[in-house]
Amino acid sequence: MSSSQYPAEIFTKYLSASSESKEEDKDKAQGQVDAQNRPGERPGKQHRFPEDVKPVDDIYANGKPYKGNGKLEGKVAWISGGDSGIGRATAILFALEGADMTIVYKEEEQKDAEETKEYILQKTNNARTIHLVATDLRQESNCISAIKSHLSQFSNRLDILVNNAAQQLENSDVEMAGLSASQWNDTFALNIHSYFHVTKAALPHMPRGGSIINMASINAFVGRDDLIDYTTTKGAVVSFTRALSNQVVGEKGIRVNAICPGPVWTPLVPSTFSKSNVQDFTSGGGVPMGRAGQPVEVATCCVFLASEDSSYISGNMLHPNGGVVIS
Repeated sequence: MSSSQYPAEIFTKYLSASSESKEEDKDKAQGQVDAQNRPGERPGKQHRFPEDVKPVDDIYANGKPYKGNGKLEGKVAWISGGDSGIGRATAILFALEGADMTIVYKEEEQKDAEETKEYILQKTNNARTIHLVATDLRQESNCISAIKSHLSQFSNRLDILVNNAAQQLENSDVEMAGLSASQWNDTFALNIHSYFHVTKAALPHMPRGGSIINMASINAFVGRDDLIDYTTTKGAVVSFTRALSNQVVGEKGIRVNAICPGPVWTPLVPSTFSKSNVQDFTSGGGVPMGRAGQPVEVATCCVFLASEDSSYISGNMLHPNGGVVIS
């Protein structure tokens, strides 16, 4: 498999394309990816992507569609950042497994959220209930309101909590001159403070057997130097996950785990990375598998941690990262 393949083609038409068309397809995809590049923009908008470079939500790496098996039948989930990228793929797979849910997103992402809801209803023949909540989780009051809105919609039921919303912006200056205090505080407000506020509001309503899933990152373990604020918050997510698990898994019977993805193709990438970083990212970002991952490859981890398949796992990290060994 070529290390220069572009994201969605790894999973769809690229593997079956004739040798004559592969180079043309690759050039077309590169142009489409470059057209999406808006470094410094927040948030990324998935609906802007052409179909053949959109992140892949529900197709395995071997090209087969994901099929639900009722693993989350009767469950109700709350997912932040569920309108696009990893959050969207997680919402779709949860729905295919039988869960109803609240999807939380920023107002600027309304179109992505509506498209995600429409796609889920289409895939499930309108069998699922999808509650959309637009809010800015950087504010504590909004975190609490987002949980209250969910509880009102679903008769105080909350089985699965997925803290996924995050922001990242490049800051490669070795003296950190380009990293402002406002960006540092902003990143912390969303990437870790919201996880605390949301979880605190949700915990009293979660039953034994419930599952909390926090989205961390490989960067917490490798210390990525051009994403200092983002990387620091993801380290905090890892520690928060371990401490919270120790606090609640025994007494309350609620499991708490985190996922630490490596490079995964989402709208956050071209909306926050420079073109050189995007090019490195889509060629594999240095991981042993030689390619970026797709949201579906993280969403399947979320299904595992949300279901009874992981009933004896808490306080741990899953590492869908393309083969990077984490110790």
